[in-house]
Amino acid sequence: MRWKRLIGRTVAGLLTAGLISAGLLPVTTSAAEATDLARGKTVTASGSHGGYPASNANDGKVDSYWESNGHPADLTVKLGADADLDSVVVKLNPDPIWATRTQDIQVLGRTQDGTAFTSLRARAGYVFNPGSNQNTVTIPVDGRAADLQLKFFSNTEAPGAQVAEIQVFGTAAPNPDLTVSALSWSPSSPSETDDITVAGTVRNAGSAASPSTTVNVSLGGVVVGSAPVGPLAAGASAPVAVEVGKRPQGSYTVSALVDPTDTVVESDDANNSRTTASPLVVGQSPGPDLEVRSITSSPANPAVGAAVTFTVAVHNRGTSAVSAGTVTRLTVGSTTLNGTTPAIAAGATANVTVGGSWTAASGGATLTATADATNLVAETSETNNTFARSIVVGRGAAVPYTELEAEKANYQGTLLQSDAERTFGHTNFATESSGRESVRLNSTGEYVEFTSTAPANSIVVRNSIPDAPGGGGREATISLYADGQFVRKLDLSSKHSWLYGNTDSPEGLTNTPGGDARRLFDESHALLTETYPVGTKFRLQRDASDNAAFHIIDLIDLEQVAAPSSQPSGCVSITTYGAVANDGLDDTAAIQSAVTANQNGEIDCVWIPAGQWRQEQKILTDDPLDRGQWNQVGIRDVTIRGAGMWHSQLYTLTPPHEAGGINHPHEGNFGFDIDENTQISDIAIFGSGTIRGGDGNHEGGVALNGRFGKDTKISNVWIEHANVGVWAGRDFDNIQELWNPGDGIEFTGMRIRNTYADGINFANGTRNSAVYNSSFRNTGDDALAVWSSKYVKDQSVDIGHDNSFRNNTIQLPWRANGIAIYGGYGNKIENNLISDTMNYPAIMLATDHDPLPFSGQTLIANNGLYRTGGAFWNEDQEFGAITLFPQNLPIPGVTIRDTDIVDSTYDGIQFKTGGGLMPDVKIQNVRIHQSNNGSGILAMGGARGNATLTDVTITDSRDGHVLIEPGSQFTISGTPNGARAKR
Repeated sequence: MRWKRLIGRTVAGLLTAGLISAGLLPVTTSAAEATDLARGKTVTASGSHGGYPASNANDGKVDSYWESNGHPADLTVKLGADADLDSVVVKLNPDPIWATRTQDIQVLGRTQDGTAFTSLRARAGYVFNPGSNQNTVTIPVDGRAADLQLKFFSNTEAPGAQVAEIQVFGTAAPNPDLTVSALSWSPSSPSETDDITVAGTVRNAGSAASPSTTVNVSLGGVVVGSAPVGPLAAGASAPVAVEVGKRPQGSYTVSALVDPTDTVVESDDANNSRTTASPLVVGQSPGPDLEVRSITSSPANPAVGAAVTFTVAVHNRGTSAVSAGTVTRLTVGSTTLNGTTPAIAAGATANVTVGGSWTAASGGATLTATADATNLVAETSETNNTFARSIVVGRGAAVPYTELEAEKANYQGTLLQSDAERTFGHTNFATESSGRESVRLNSTGEYVEFTSTAPANSIVVRNSIPDAPGGGGREATISLYADGQFVRKLDLSSKHSWLYGNTDSPEGLTNTPGGDARRLFDESHALLTETYPVGTKFRLQRDASDNAAFHIIDLIDLEQVAAPSSQPSGCVSITTYGAVANDGLDDTAAIQSAVTANQNGEIDCVWIPAGQWRQEQKILTDDPLDRGQWNQVGIRDVTIRGAGMWHSQLYTLTPPHEAGGINHPHEGNFGFDIDENTQISDIAIFGSGTIRGGDGNHEGGVALNGRFGKDTKISNVWIEHANVGVWAGRDFDNIQELWNPGDGIEFTGMRIRNTYADGINFANGTRNSAVYNSSFRNTGDDALAVWSSKYVKDQSVDIGHDNSFRNNTIQLPWRANGIAIYGGYGNKIENNLISDTMNYPAIMLATDHDPLPFSGQTLIANNGLYRTGGAFWNEDQEFGAITLFPQNLPIPGVTIRDTDIVDSTYDGIQFKTGGGLMPDVKIQNVRIHQSNNGSGILAMGGARGNATLTDVTITDSRDGHVLIEPGSQFTISGTPNGARAKR
């Protein structure tokens, strides 16, 4: 422990009575028997040092403590309502290892109606002695307060104040106390067509009259109605009734909350809600009810210009059959296609082939299918006939935003352009810019102005502002205008950027300024209050109050963000378990309770409504064997849904190394630990990391980690400022009986930004899994990777195989590769766009990191690679856009086809020295243009193996089309464009 001084003597026993000095009293019997008003209440502080937060001062444990970050310091207990106070007890750990110390303390209080603190006990020195008073002092006070504050001025044994536990004794002052009871509903067994009324009783159980207020009724955690509650005398009750309307079939928890906005000051705010023991069950109404279950396209991954046909699965969830002849309609872009639906029995599904076809457009589109499109059937529900999904065409992800580059916009500022070798790691802004160019704004009035090409109500700005002089980042603003009218200030921060050091080891970098810097950019995002039409001129301008030393603008994303989604039927909100949006308080306990309830089968689904939800601990399963932080159990059989990644956002304010309770080493204090069969969709997870491992191994945590198992599907999740976005797989020796490698896991619609290490890594035998239609920007290691590691149960079986990375967009990895495969078989890299890697290839196959061997086939197909490759490891190793690196183990069975490699920093395709063989590489229909500082294809002097070229075009490479270095045992058959290989 920090700031403890070992006592060089043996304490024969701890005295229960003893030293009374200036201001010091022993704990009295009456205080010990009285009610501790501080128990379970919120404690805040003016500041905390390291991993010693204010919450430690009221956690019921004397072996944890709060320590301030200097003097003077405040520690405040929010009692919730006025109390007539008798005493305050302050404890430190009684262990003799804690030396005797004196702390200078003043006690202050503030009433529930007050605005300022007043003194309840004058400043005095209090001696904490483990021998004479068990490191516990009692300070008598006399007064009424709802908030009690200790102000510390000095500590003889530490540079800050220290409190292991604080207790406040006294009696509650007269106040109302509102409760809810006797909840019921009518009709008692409703169906989907019935209007429902929920009734209950509100009682004032307090000792003073209560003013008027309201009561809210929630179904499944969502407020569905409210009713007024008039003034109530002490002990009085009043009936309430709330009409909640018709509800879809399902089971709903019913709860009521009186005084939902906390306008009534009560003696107890913890008993204002009531949840029924049994759920409200809404039955299905008799009759037919059609819904669309899925849309299948042929081909599944069409090329631009292909004719695509569709089949729609229509299900009748009703209780009676539907006759043939209804219309099933599919729209895609401006195309509308119709199909005739056959008769569908109750509970049955029909696959309807819609007529005609759609010509696939680049980038993709949204498919929307509607059952009974002409309303021929009178259904029990007309709200569930439509289903939508995206289809991706060509390369890259079909992202919902439009990306606009600063250098291509109208600007008044300084254009930054990278050097020819795109030197990285030397505070080179242009190298770290998209397209290797950006615009610097130095003076008031300078700007970058973008013209929108689609409607937008949100903006993301990739930018760089200076670090604080001592490190740790600073905040700044830039002014946003639309068509010349001021819109708002955008908040920018350098907290998560600026890493320093000359080393290429990520753990060797530091947040402390000095020398070369890298990871210079970060992003800011904002929802706007209105939608701006196509052609709007969005200007980012330095106004007089935008006072950073400089602003560098790289790009913006403009997006039309949909309204928050509604709570799905059967999902229960985290608010039911006590979470409160946007209040800045930790919601972890509520989120964990909801997830545990779902895992235990008590609720069907966890709903995270729109709002900002603070999370300071990983969501997982309590380990019944209590193996501690080195072994953890993930969640399973859980469904978590949100209102959209722009709306339902989890965030942490505490860096993992300061959290005082990291759930698992390297994995941080936020996000989810997953073991199996978990679905998470439409949320954001924002970490607080600032470094990968330097400065004391202060890693930034992992947003989604665990074994993952089978049937786990993650979609539309935005992850930012984590060490790693997703790490799928645990080592076998981490609770061997729970070994459960990822199998069939899927990631779609992911948006991973600004990490310090990998984006998504399929490790430890992950197989048959995919990342599809997702985007990655500014990752600090491989954006996507398969690492067929040896830390598995059976190395002959648990091999990373048949994983695919399809239709993803990867930009600006600031360390390592766009996509990497380390060992395994049957893995595929298809239809991806990768651009602007800082120092490594766009795509690498390698046997470093000690993987299980490659075998079978590995496919690299239909990818577009732009401005990739780079120099690393003291700038001595120059990597190609695609690099094969067989470090001691062979890499067989590789096919590279249908790929464009453009504007590479060094070679287009590189076969690297490593000792292992690279036999029978097939390179087909590949275009390599403009290898700036290398060859179209390079076989290094120590490379061994052979490749066959078919329909390969190489143009404008500095060192020639094909270069086989002297001493190489690598042969290349086939000549691109009639060129000869160089030796």
